[in-house]
Amino acid sequence: MGSFSIWHWLIVLVIVLLIFGTKKLRNMGGDLGGAVKNFKEAVKEEEKTPAKVETGTSGQTIEGEIKEKSKAQ
Repeated sequence: MGSFSIWHWLIVLVIVLLIFGTKKLRNMGGDLGGAVKNFKEAVKEEEKTPAKVETGTSGQTIEGEIKEKSKAQ
């Protein structure tokens, strides 16, 4: 009773096929596969390129205090 049987999953599959149709499901699967492939390629490219470090900054911290909130108009 706690887990679904194969018949439950078959009924869900039939309902999904009736709602979306096979062509739309095929297109969604292809889009999802392409997105995963592009993500993996981007991760590999990120690992190959070293992290860029900004060198033009002086490293100063500017401290301030807000005295009063002004209303933007």
